[in-house]
Amino acid sequence: MKNLKKYFHTSGGVLHAVDDVSFQIQKGKTMGVVGESGCGKSTLGRTILCLNEPTAGEILFHGQDIAGLKKKEMNKIRPKMQMIFQDPYSSLNGRMTVRRLIEEPLIVNKVCKNKQELKERTDQIMETVGLAPRLAMSYPHELDGGRRQRIGIARALVLNPEFVVCDEPVSALDVSIQAQILNLLMDLQEKFGLTYLFITHDLSVVRHISDEIMVMYLGKCVERASFEEIFKNPVHPYTKALLAAIPIPSVESCHKRRELIQGEVTSPVDPKPGCRFAARCPYATEACRQSDIPLKEVAPGHMAACLRV
Repeated sequence: MKNLKKYFHTSGGVLHAVDDVSFQIQKGKTMGVVGESGCGKSTLGRTILCLNEPTAGEILFHGQDIAGLKKKEMNKIRPKMQMIFQDPYSSLNGRMTVRRLIEEPLIVNKVCKNKQELKERTDQIMETVGLAPRLAMSYPHELDGGRRQRIGIARALVLNPEFVVCDEPVSALDVSIQAQILNLLMDLQEKFGLTYLFITHDLSVVRHISDEIMVMYLGKCVERASFEEIFKNPVHPYTKALLAAIPIPSVESCHKRRELIQGEVTSPVDPKPGCRFAARCPYATEACRQSDIPLKEVAPGHMAACLRV
């Protein structure tokens, strides 16, 4: 992604959902995207897949800019780029059985030559994601959240994609089920060589699965580094506050001082120049409010957008 932007025109002005974001994901790796609700994480994922048409910037997939492709050309690439949606219930058609839901991408893309091949392909992916054959004729409302999400994962992987956007795939699930789905995603990545963009607001989850982490705030990337570096040496005040919010199951941790974020989130509609986090940052100066702060390398492979750093 190079200088990717996605703006929405509203009655109050132009909403900068994703504003000048650049990064790359290596094949077979996972880029975790974190930030609080409304920071543009999901919009970024949908824009990368061209489900939202980008306002500006480039989206390079195997060297080809897919941002400006016509619908017919994009349909040829879509099977290679899939998405696992946040809510496993609302993303599934409640009138279709499990088998029909998983078969649908194969039928739409005309992958299978006959019904026998369609059945074999569906049975194979159900076994891969841990869905029992007895559930094939069940409906989504008859299943729990974990099984529904496995259907969503099966739908995404049945076309043998190379790149998958995981939009908070475990946020609606119980903690025990979360661990199962995360482990499943990691096993599938290792087995098929998948590349993930993993979107979440939970840093403890993103630490478990990501190779690199990007922190977003109001449409901007404020820090990006390997997961070890982010947790060991966070430099942006917003990243530090997010890390401080992770619950620690320890009596001693109750007495540790937390870095709390003060103030209200500023509006992403027609934002003023300067650091988006300046209104809530305890270290902000007048220079922070004068112009946008670019990402700079503060250590090898560690990028941050902060004048203080």
